Amino acid sequence: MTRILAGRFFGAALLAFSACASLVWSAPLGAEPHLVVESRNGLVIGQLRFDAGQEICLSWSHSVTGGPVSDCFENRDGILMLTRSYLHDFAAGLGEIAGRGTLRSAEGGGYWIEGIDEAIPGNALPLRVGSPRVAHVLTGSGRRLNLSTMAAGARVNLRLIPKLR
Repeated sequence: MTRILAGRFFGAALLAFSACASLVWSAPLGAEPHLVVESRNGLVIGQLRFDAGQEICLSWSHSVTGGPVSDCFENRDGILMLTRSYLHDFAAGLGEIAGRGTLRSAEGGGYWIEGIDEAIPGNALPLRVGSPRVAHVLTGSGRRLNLSTMAAGARVNLRLIPKLR
C-alpha cells in the first residue's frame, strides 16, 4: 500500500513539475524584451517581441470617420517611445500639435507626424480597447495582435518589458 501511494505521489509530482517546467520554458521571463498587453489586474493577454530599435505600431479606425490611424513606438534602449503617428486626415481629434514632430504627406494619402520622440511614462500606455469596428491592432516582430478580438471594451496597458541583464 505504501509503495502504491508513493508511486502515485511521485507520478503526481512529476506531472506537476512537467506542467510548471513547460510554462517556465515557453514563457519569455524577460529573457528578451517584449511589449505585453496586460489587463488591469496585470494578467498578460498578449505579447510581441520588441528588440531595441524595433518599431511596433498600434492601428485602429477613427471612431467618427472610420479612417485609419496609427501610433508607432520604438524600444529605445528599454524606454517605450512614441516616435510617429499616421492620420488619414485632420478629422475630429486629429491633427498636428506645434512643436511635436514634423508633418509630411504619406504615400497613398494621409499624413505622418514623425520625430515625435516622447517617452511613455512608466513604459506603459493605458488603452481602452475598441470594438471590432474600431479594430485596435498591434503590429510588429512579424506578428499581428488583434486587441479588439481579444479584449474589446477592456482597459489594458501596453507595457514594454526590457531585456533583463
